[in-house]
Amino acid sequence: MLNNRRDFIKKAALAGASVAAIPVFPGCTDNKRNISSDNGSKTYKNCELKSKLIVPENSGIKITGTFLDEISHDIPHQNWGEAEWDLDFQHMKAIGIDTVILIRSGYKKFITYPSKYLLGKGCYMPSVDLLDMFLRLAEKYNMKFYFGLYDSGHYWATGDMSHEIEDNRFVIDEVWKNYGEKYKSFGGWYLSGEISRSTKGAIGSFYAMGKQCKDVSGGLPTFISPWIDGKKAVAASGTSLSKNEAVSVQQHEKEWDEIFAGIHEVVDAVAFQDGHIDYDELDAFFTVNKKLADKYDMKCWTNAESFDRDMPIKFLPIKFDKLRMKLEAAQRCRYDKAITFEFSHFMSPQSAYPQAGNLYNRYKEYFNL
Repeated sequence: MLNNRRDFIKKAALAGASVAAIPVFPGCTDNKRNISSDNGSKTYKNCELKSKLIVPENSGIKITGTFLDEISHDIPHQNWGEAEWDLDFQHMKAIGIDTVILIRSGYKKFITYPSKYLLGKGCYMPSVDLLDMFLRLAEKYNMKFYFGLYDSGHYWATGDMSHEIEDNRFVIDEVWKNYGEKYKSFGGWYLSGEISRSTKGAIGSFYAMGKQCKDVSGGLPTFISPWIDGKKAVAASGTSLSKNEAVSVQQHEKEWDEIFAGIHEVVDAVAFQDGHIDYDELDAFFTVNKKLADKYDMKCWTNAESFDRDMPIKFLPIKFDKLRMKLEAAQRCRYDKAITFEFSHFMSPQSAYPQAGNLYNRYKEYFNL
């Protein structure tokens, strides 16, 4: 019995290895020539076969920016070093990404750079100065880098954003002095507090932090990336995929009109997350977002989520058609820019998720890249 079980496991492992080693890719005259491997990933090149799309190609807004998620909250680390990150910047550059955004410089006690202030507050010393690395890579590949502010975690526990002002008052000055004046790739600021509706302390916090960012850096741009309180705005830790109570388009417009009125002087762009509403609601909400952004002279970006909120497993790379529909809606509504959360996990050919490389290939086919 034991021997049979061992034989079965051994045969299964050998079968799996043979399948993974050199996939047969019909239409390629030389499989080995058409497979390049970097750090264990496989990219198929120069193959004659191409998907026969039955929808108009190149009809969506292209993704030209991505968050860099190195202080993760609910997705796993890939434990990349500089070699892997350098390669990922090459993959980003290949599809036209010109902007990278550090989603947060720290979350609770984990931080991305050796902040004298935050270490003094009990945060953990990072093994690598990720902030310096990202700024260098952005400079190397001619990209603009946005610095994401520190997130203490108090807002998520209390619902009050006001607490974030104090820590970031020191972080903003420290980062600009040690990094912003050193790197020409330092191109702006991301006010990392995520809200969906009128939230205690939100307007005052965004205004205070946005003003300080602009004052210290000579007016570099700032942006926020809120979420829409739609039917898919459920807790990542829960099992539900949707909820019955969702904000209406009219209420969304009313609340965000008030928020924009209070912050537009110090916030240059808004990138609403697009994954919390259904696909047949995209145009209605996107139209309101663009209308409000235009009213307050703000740029209207979309945060095109490249992970799937419709799956019971949280989170996996999104089905390409879902991403396509969201990018097409943003194009129809004349959005100014598309960024994504987030390339490295959900679109990169070297992601820990094999589906991500396939999404990258489908994206390139659709946009003829």
